[in-house]
Amino acid sequence: MSGKVFSSEPVEVEKITTKYRTIRTKLPVPESVPILKEMYEVEAHAMHGQLPMIWKRAEDFQIFDYWGNTWLDFTSTIFVANAGHGNKNIVKSLKAVLNKPLLHTYTYASKERINYLKYLIKSTSKQFEKAFLLSAGTEATEVALKLMRLNGQRQTKRKKGVVCFNGAYHGRTMGAQMMTGNTAAKDWIGYQDPNIHHLNFPYPWEINNPREFFYTEIEQLLKDKKLNADSDLCGFMLETFQGWGAVFYPKEFVHALVDFAKKHNMLITFDEMQAGFGRTGKLFGYEHYGIEPDILCCGKGASSGLPLSIVMGSKEIMDLPDIGSMSSTHSANPLVCVAGYHNLREILEGGLILNSKELGSIFHEKLNAIKDKYPKHLKYVFGKGLLAALIFIDESGKPLDSLCDKISEKAFQKGLLVVHTGRESIKLAPPLTITKDAMLEGLEVISQCIEESI
Repeated sequence: MSGKVFSSEPVEVEKITTKYRTIRTKLPVPESVPILKEMYEVEAHAMHGQLPMIWKRAEDFQIFDYWGNTWLDFTSTIFVANAGHGNKNIVKSLKAVLNKPLLHTYTYASKERINYLKYLIKSTSKQFEKAFLLSAGTEATEVALKLMRLNGQRQTKRKKGVVCFNGAYHGRTMGAQMMTGNTAAKDWIGYQDPNIHHLNFPYPWEINNPREFFYTEIEQLLKDKKLNADSDLCGFMLETFQGWGAVFYPKEFVHALVDFAKKHNMLITFDEMQAGFGRTGKLFGYEHYGIEPDILCCGKGASSGLPLSIVMGSKEIMDLPDIGSMSSTHSANPLVCVAGYHNLREILEGGLILNSKELGSIFHEKLNAIKDKYPKHLKYVFGKGLLAALIFIDESGKPLDSLCDKISEKAFQKGLLVVHTGRESIKLAPPLTITKDAMLEGLEVISQCIEESI
């Protein structure tokens, strides 16, 4: 996200009372401003940049502050609350563990951990035989990098090259940032791993033949860097969709990549941080491609609120690191394990994948109608299920970043939270528990905000 700072000066806004939204005060709330300033004084400003509000509680698909305002949430706290904010079954399970009490076990075993791992493996594709639980998505992608390279080492490959994509995002730690396809985001490192490579992303407006595009890109990489795919490359890292714009790869492109990887004994990893756990109308977003990856990295929606990330793969791959050589202090603690277990049950047994698929169809139909209403500004709508990105580009091809800032702020003032990306896109991702009428109300607000901003 960019360094956009929203104004903390309270302004008069329209008072709103609907079934799902209430705005009673100026925004930001005058009483909240000194509290926010106190936080800014003692917290690194890298954490700031969201719209100025203070949450009191969040339930299902609504967010409440201390002053009587209620927002309809189209962010799921940035793809986290897939099973809804404060899901009752998850909260109940957490209370049971707190009442034991049992907060932490380091890497010692707990029944909560065992139960979750068994259910997770039973509920996912057959090639996922083992899992490694962590706290953050960037830890998961770092583990995947290590696993791909350990596998390359086992195969006695000369180099341990990993192929990633320009524009992709994989986290904020060093290995994850080196795999990220944004040069500016990793300038701080001071050097680039010569065995992490990047291909251009196959944006639909730039290519005609996806399969041909893949082979042109990979052959150019091999030529430019004097690489041999058999001895110098050990894996591909793919974000299931290009995060900033919810742009999926063309299916033919992914199939060409899979064919190439199999031919040259390379592992395929999918980074499912934003795409997983029902978000796209399937349990995992990669399923839209009709392929199965070797390694899967998940987070965000894995628990609907607690810090949990996951790496899954075959026994052969997951057991490559020596005993005790990979762990994380808060990995697999009892609280996140019961949250993960009940979150997955809600998604699989509570109809949330079907809700994402069926409401997602209406969601995209309405968003495309909005696009047709504002063709001079809203160029594309991408995504699947209850995931969408609105791409704002004017008729001359200029990205409309500042328009997105304005629309995001107006939506906030009208009682709707959207994902402010800091660039020419606005992302939408309501909890998968959202009702049809709540979703439609939020979409009407978006249309109003575009109308008032252009």
